[in-house]
Formats: sequence, structure tokens, C-alpha cells
Amino acid sequence: MDFPRSSVIKSADYDPDAHTLDVMFRSGRHYTYFDVPEQIFDFLIVAPSAGEYFNTQIRDQYASREHR
Repeated sequence: MDFPRSSVIKSADYDPDAHTLDVMFRSGRHYTYFDVPEQIFDFLIVAPSAGEYFNTQIRDQYASREHR
């Protein structure tokens, strides 16, 4: 899903079977977050500020891996 109004997040996709959240940032960095409940993704896509929601509810809350 694209985030055209976000200055931080370019796109994010959720895999409900694996409970993973893939986030592509406008900086070009790409991370996968693990064991993320689907509700977190649902809230991310409707948040008034996706970047702020990401920073407070996802970034330091879930294990992640950067793709290079």
C-alpha cells in the first residue's frame, strides 16, 4: 500500500500469515518487522500521520531486519 501523503513512509505491506510488516521509506531503506499484529497495520493505514504512528507504535516495538 502506498502512502502518498507521508513524508517518511513510501509504502507498507502486511503478510497476515507470517505476521510481518514490510516498510519502504522515502529514504530508500526497506525493513521487515516481525510478529506484528494485523491490527497494528490497520491502524497504520488510517493514522493521521503514518510516520508518527510508525515511530511510536512500531519502530522500537518489534524486531526488524533491514534489506540491503
